[in-house]
Amino acid sequence: MPLQNRVTPFGEIVADPGRGLMMGNRGCLHGQGRRLGVSRWRSKLWICCLLEFKGVQRDPMPPGRWTALFFLDEATALAAGHRPCAYCRRPDYVAFTQAWRAAQCLPRRPLAPDMDAVLHRERTDRSRRKLSYRAPLAELPDGVMIRAPAGPGLLLAGQVRPWSFHGYGAPLPADAGIPAGAGIPAGAEVLTPPSIVAAITAGYLPQVHPSALAGAGPPSPGAKARIRVQGHRGQPGDGLRGGAVARTMPSGPITNRRTSGSW
Repeated sequence: MPLQNRVTPFGEIVADPGRGLMMGNRGCLHGQGRRLGVSRWRSKLWICCLLEFKGVQRDPMPPGRWTALFFLDEATALAAGHRPCAYCRRPDYVAFTQAWRAAQCLPRRPLAPDMDAVLHRERTDRSRRKLSYRAPLAELPDGVMIRAPAGPGLLLAGQVRPWSFHGYGAPLPADAGIPAGAGIPAGAEVLTPPSIVAAITAGYLPQVHPSALAGAGPPSPGAKARIRVQGHRGQPGDGLRGGAVARTMPSGPITNRRTSGSW
């Protein structure tokens, strides 16, 4: 039976056999029997990490230490409110802070605790419910998650890819357009926190699951995908950047990174 450690774009932590490409951490959320308690975080430090780093082997749920969380891809983690880890994903973390600085017009790159404080206010309310907001689709960048008619969906090149733990579904027809004929309002409900959306708009390229490209038809007029696809080698001018080789979540001990500190 799978552990309860898979994360949806809504930030929910559930048990599902689906595998993904990234993992993360919010502190120790489990107790005896590897079952989650009431809390869904123990700190404001929500990070998104590599599945493998420096060959270190760790239990995904060591007693009293931390709870390994897993995501389909980085776009899912960002929608849930996680940011890149500054330790195992240092280049991505630096790129994220540079985009954050540009988006917020800051004099220097922000510190991790400062970003974490902002993100915590944007991802959950006092009742610990997921926060979302509405925005015109035309103003949203690729890699953002919205609430589509059948559940969460990934915006990509003017199309919407339905999300699941196993990958993305077929895109909505390009000729239908996102607002019209597809049941999606012009002012979409955005799941990705606004500060992360701003960072993506300012140039940060989120990594997405390779299924985001499967069966892709022609993009909407004038649309050009600006993402990184894990396992994609990218061709000049296609607007896509290659990422790390795709890996899947193991069922046993995981290969990961250290789990404490302010990253």
